[in-house]
Amino acid sequence: MCSGGKLVLIDPTAIIDSEAELADDVSVGPFSVIGPGVKIGAGTVIGSHVVIKGPTTIGKDNRIYQFTSIGEDPQDKKYAAEITRLEIGDRNTIREYTSMHRGTKQDRSLTKIGNDNLFMAYTHVAHDCLIGNHVIMANGASLAGHVHLHSHAILGGFTLVHQFTQIGQYSFAAMGSAITQDIPPFVMVGGKPTRPHGINSVGMERNGISPEDIRLIRKAYKIIYKTNLRLEDAIDQMEDLAGESKELSDMVSFLRNVNRGILR
Repeated sequence: MCSGGKLVLIDPTAIIDSEAELADDVSVGPFSVIGPGVKIGAGTVIGSHVVIKGPTTIGKDNRIYQFTSIGEDPQDKKYAAEITRLEIGDRNTIREYTSMHRGTKQDRSLTKIGNDNLFMAYTHVAHDCLIGNHVIMANGASLAGHVHLHSHAILGGFTLVHQFTQIGQYSFAAMGSAITQDIPPFVMVGGKPTRPHGINSVGMERNGISPEDIRLIRKAYKIIYKTNLRLEDAIDQMEDLAGESKELSDMVSFLRNVNRGILR
């Protein structure tokens, strides 16, 4: 059918609540269910058998594949049907059987996802998580509640992240990592038990971080992990080293605000 001269690609078997708000060119596949309080931006494509529950806002040009569950109630025993939200930005790819839950009033009442992220099949984003931009969660990776996953972080397949944990920008977790403490920016972790294994220099190079900044971050990594200093003393040395390096300054700022200690 047409609306305002634009083709609306909504399968006749889809169920869309009258209180949902869809941009004119949103596509919705067979047997999908979109509830009240859902807002979906232009160019977004919803596959078949997708369930989206509000209050949820989804931005532009997202691709949501079949059998995903978006905006469902949080899996938290304290949740008592209060109104909480999920916000998803633009150009995200959300693959099969992914689940993303709304927030709880014990935090911000909000789960928030940025732009240009890839969530592979069977990934899970729990209540109150904050996810930046250009993040990759490989198949089966799961975030517990209140996790902050910073921009350009990559979680390998079946990585599990403990609640209230922070994962720094450009960090990399190998397949099957079990992350129970904060991961500083730029650091690679893996193994059983999960331990740090250097810096993500390849990811940094691919994203245009300068060789000088990479050199400084490699030196900072050695200060944290090779000198046996207390974390507070290591941070002081890194701050002296940072100079005008934005990346290293960001790393220092992250370390001064860790929630659960860092994985060392």
